[in-house]
Amino acid sequence: MVVLSQLALEPFSVIKTCKPIGLFSEIPVIDLTDPHAKTLIIKACEEFGFFKLVNHGVPMEVMTKLEALATNFFNLPQPEKDKAGPPNPFGYGNKKIGPNGDVGWVEYLLLNTNPQISSQKTSIFQENPQIFRSAVEDYILAVKRMAFEVLELMADGLEIESRNVFSRLLRDDKSDSCFRLNHYPPCSELQALSGGNLIGFGEHTDPQIISVLRSNNTSGLQICLKEGTWVSVPPDQTSFFINVGDALQVMTNGRFRSVKHRVLADPLKPRISMIFFGGPPLSEKIAPLPSLMAEREGSLYKEFTWFEYKRSAYKSRLADYRLGLFEKTAGQ
Repeated sequence: MVVLSQLALEPFSVIKTCKPIGLFSEIPVIDLTDPHAKTLIIKACEEFGFFKLVNHGVPMEVMTKLEALATNFFNLPQPEKDKAGPPNPFGYGNKKIGPNGDVGWVEYLLLNTNPQISSQKTSIFQENPQIFRSAVEDYILAVKRMAFEVLELMADGLEIESRNVFSRLLRDDKSDSCFRLNHYPPCSELQALSGGNLIGFGEHTDPQIISVLRSNNTSGLQICLKEGTWVSVPPDQTSFFINVGDALQVMTNGRFRSVKHRVLADPLKPRISMIFFGGPPLSEKIAPLPSLMAEREGSLYKEFTWFEYKRSAYKSRLADYRLGLFEKTAGQ
């Protein structure tokens, strides 16, 4: 048994609650084959900025193969994993989240999804890196197709004439998208010391356009509702969870809500999550779409490039309200 001191807890945040946070029973579930999917997606994005996607078309074997390979990697001895790090920004990272002091009970691999940009560190993940790389590519290809369809249904539901207004940004050869594999190890000793729930990944919103999450069957994901209540999302390893990102909130002039979320570590079971972050090209200008603004409705946000927003976000802490710097004030 590993004996841990209180000192071991100091870098990590703990959540203590008087009563358990309940499971979120009202989570919108969207069937991608439903003829009413576009309407249901719009409602979910406006109310929660989050929904569960079923009948998504991504083969289960593509998901489970990558999960198994990721599990094998995270089970390697620490010196072997460290060869794929530190992240700069791509590669292997452990506990430190970003450059500004955030920590979590998590280790991760951050990968670039643009084949034009390669990282040497991503070639040494396992004894046979080609197997791992092939599984990642198969997964990302399938998830991208699904994300394009979701974004085009959003455009249809918003009655935008160009249904590729969002998806084209992810289809672009210069799309600044990325892929993250997170591993939250069991933490029974630390949880016992703390008397609370250890935070695996602190509260934040995703800065990109859209995030597509798939996890194993271990719980931990929580989202924040409009009134500030945190609710736990039941895991479902056969489905995907879609998050509205900050960029999409801006493009819809606040009609869609970028969802604040966090992950709590489980005391007994490991959690593996796989997240595709769909981002636009660095030079893309982000601003509310004129067709989504009613007559005489002003823009809530200043125009900015994705590079400007990404640079600003990279300088912030996880829980910071990043969009605040880009909101218009009265008279602007």
